[in-house]
Amino acid sequence: MVEAVLFDVDGTLVDSTYLHAVTWWQAFRQRGHPVAMAEIHRAIGMGSDKLLDRVLPDERDRAGDDAMRDAHTALYAQYWGRLQAFGGAAELLRECKARGKRVVLASSAAEPEMRALRAALDAEDAIDEATSASEVGQSKPAPDIVELALERAGAPAGRAVFVGDTAWDVEAAGRVGVPCVGVLTGGWSRAELRDAGAVAVYDDPRDLLARFDESPLH
Repeated sequence: MVEAVLFDVDGTLVDSTYLHAVTWWQAFRQRGHPVAMAEIHRAIGMGSDKLLDRVLPDERDRAGDDAMRDAHTALYAQYWGRLQAFGGAAELLRECKARGKRVVLASSAAEPEMRALRAALDAEDAIDEATSASEVGQSKPAPDIVELALERAGAPAGRAVFVGDTAWDVEAAGRVGVPCVGVLTGGWSRAELRDAGAVAVYDDPRDLLARFDESPLH
């Protein structure tokens, strides 16, 4: 029986993937790095350290990295008050809660950003626990966030399910033996998520909610 459902937030429950892509694109350009938006998109879901290494693999200096992170944070923060949850996202969390499952937001967002994401979700009554960037050593696709979310849920890996929107989510969950359910809301294809190891893929939170009883969450 599934005792806990762990949810990625950015791109899975809240429609933020492309906002991250465009604000990273702006941050890179400010530092003289013209990077294609599509390339940035494929790295969204990683932590900023891994994203920078993937998108800008050439030698960089720490000051430049910090400047790009700060620029991205400032640019993205302009959207915090306008973030929107995907249709069915809050209802999906509440359905999990109503079925007796622990609901944990497994996010590597920083605390101020996490508050904005939770405000957009507007489902505090259904959330048992949450994680943040400051609490783990490494970001996805490292498994640290998933391990912490499992600890917060008080459930073993075999009785939890992770819900995410990128191959990085699938990889992070798989490293600790947690099956991952994918959603297409982050711009990754069904085939890509399946190939990464997702046990099932749904269009969006509303689709997963509608098919809850036949899903791995049940």
